[in-house]
Amino acid sequence: MAATESGPLAGVRVLELAGIGPGPFAAMLLADLGADVVRVDRPGGPGLHIDPRFDVTNRNKRSVLIDLKDEQGPSTVLALAERADILLEGYRPGVAERLGVGPEDCLARNPRLVYGRMTGWGQHGPLAHTAGHDLGYIAVTGALGLTGDPEGPPYAPANLLGDYAGGSLYLVIGVLAALHHARTTGTGQVVDAAIVDGTAHLTAMLHGMLAAGGWQDRRGANLLDGGAPFYGTYRTADGQYMAVGALEERFWAEFTARLGIGHLTAARSDPARWPELRTAIAERFARHTRDHWTEVFAGSDACVAPVLSLREAPHHPHLAERGTFAEHQGITQPAPAPRFSVTPGALRRPPAQPGAHNAEVARDWGAGIPQQKGQQP
Repeated sequence: MAATESGPLAGVRVLELAGIGPGPFAAMLLADLGADVVRVDRPGGPGLHIDPRFDVTNRNKRSVLIDLKDEQGPSTVLALAERADILLEGYRPGVAERLGVGPEDCLARNPRLVYGRMTGWGQHGPLAHTAGHDLGYIAVTGALGLTGDPEGPPYAPANLLGDYAGGSLYLVIGVLAALHHARTTGTGQVVDAAIVDGTAHLTAMLHGMLAAGGWQDRRGANLLDGGAPFYGTYRTADGQYMAVGALEERFWAEFTARLGIGHLTAARSDPARWPELRTAIAERFARHTRDHWTEVFAGSDACVAPVLSLREAPHHPHLAERGTFAEHQGITQPAPAPRFSVTPGALRRPPAQPGAHNAEVARDWGAGIPQQKGQQP
């Protein structure tokens, strides 16, 4: 049985050369949308120390085990690339070429192929060949400097902002746009998705505001970075937090009324009174628990929400009703997104075990895949 059964990308074949971080997440997103994603794992794994059974970024995929340093490895990958619509790789610039599976070799076998390249620094530039991680990439784009208290250091937003938002999502946008072009013209191409480019692109609105004088180039001094008392987080009596985003006047009015500081509603329009206002809001939130305030603001337009942990989030009533999270084979995880009315995505397969589908993929893709030493046929 073929791996694709549902989703708007049903019938699209994706070959993923195993890596860590943004590449696997991008391939997971394509797989969630129905693409037949075959991940090429190498003996010994990609270096991410997590039991493959729990690596959710490898869900909805199939895995073949191929040693690219073996004599037959590159030719096997090229045979798969010949049958693919999209190839994703996340090596440093030049590595795929040295392994014999670079764009030139793959496009020679399959001129319609979309070859997606995922890196931090991009394929060229002074830092292209240097090592790096999410934090450094978002640091040089100005995005990291937006985070944290103005009196303290910027904080690391996990790897969501760089790896996944600035990296994976731009890679997916790029390869799908290139796939449309390839199917229209018959011509494939290389997509250079760099985390620094994507993360910088995410700051487009802020650069416009900066040019217009509506954004100060320092942390904690602006409308959306915690500078305003009506857009930020506040500690509750039980050591938890509430998030306040009462930007519009009518939402602010409801917020102050429910919080019990209606007498300070007008202070919003006077930045000189913002310290007073922030203190009053913090003092009120500190009187009661997060659950209390969640109930106070439930169903209102005050734009207030509890700050939940990863384990708590799936149980939020709204997310639970929508099925934003799902349990699949014992693992609670985010459900596929976005949603489609005619071709919905689905959780079809658990995380792929390295090399578990050599024979299955060889049959479905019509390409010979030799067994690795010690691998079960």
